[in-house]
Amino acid sequence: MTPDWLIYSTNLTYSPTTARGVPIMRSSPAVVPIQCFYPRLGNVSSQAIKPTWSPFSTTVSSEERLSFSLRLMNDDWTGPRQFMFYNLGEVFNIEASVDATNHVDLILFVDRCVASTTVTQDFSSGPLYNIITTNGCLVDGTQDDASSAFRSPRIQPNKLQFSVDAFRFVEEDTSVIYITCDLRAAPLTQVPDPVNKACSYSKSTSSWSAVEGSSGICQCCNTGSCNPPGQSRVWGSSGRQRGLGKRDVAPQEHSQILLGPLLIAGTGSSASRQTGNSQASRKTAESRPVELWVLVAVASVSLVVVAVGVIAVGKCLLKRFSH
Repeated sequence: MTPDWLIYSTNLTYSPTTARGVPIMRSSPAVVPIQCFYPRLGNVSSQAIKPTWSPFSTTVSSEERLSFSLRLMNDDWTGPRQFMFYNLGEVFNIEASVDATNHVDLILFVDRCVASTTVTQDFSSGPLYNIITTNGCLVDGTQDDASSAFRSPRIQPNKLQFSVDAFRFVEEDTSVIYITCDLRAAPLTQVPDPVNKACSYSKSTSSWSAVEGSSGICQCCNTGSCNPPGQSRVWGSSGRQRGLGKRDVAPQEHSQILLGPLLIAGTGSSASRQTGNSQASRKTAESRPVELWVLVAVASVSLVVVAVGVIAVGKCLLKRFSH
């Protein structure tokens, strides 16, 4: 669910079969993601609206719910991406957000993001690949073949954007991946610290940097422990003020949101790497061996150029001998 749309997602799966006793197959399996977008604004009822009395507790419960969302953005971040098909070498532009309507001003954090090949909320099952860990450390950016990072500065406090280089799991028949993220909202007065942060890794300086706050809050990304034993999480340590006509946010308002399916084209068996809990590959089309038709085309063009050169030289010699 996004602020403007209610999105239903499903997969159209085709699994080819063969005739009995025939050992060949003439088609490939396919998984086509399908999404239906429904606008959230406007009256969708065919009947007249009848005013009814609702208990105050129901109104409070409705107002205090926070709506978290994850969505893919286009290349220039100007709007949502219309398709979930990617080639290796492209980039996932991901925007996490929380709807702060009827609440005090909020700031959003992405504590963890995990990629998998199935829809799962069990992080103990595999294959899995960690993208963001330890309360906002974008560890995927530490890999040699990745430039993943948070986008800084934020466009809004209740939104956090980050890019991830496209990849797929090796030794997996499917090219579909799902990304599950733990999103958390805190009061805007929250002071950046090792628990409340968004950190990117720069390979040029071999150091971490934070979207907000000093780079020192990111040093725990190297150790993988950003909440030392005996230290409790501080949610809004600088105090939470209630806005006029707005509901306060709960101390630990968070949600687990699924993004996908993302369909990845390309193969990457020779460019695999072992990271985290699984192997992921980012081998691009440029790294594939040159195909036979390319060699034939180059050879044909070369022959044509040589033939034209020979004809031109021959004409010059004939003119000289005629004189």
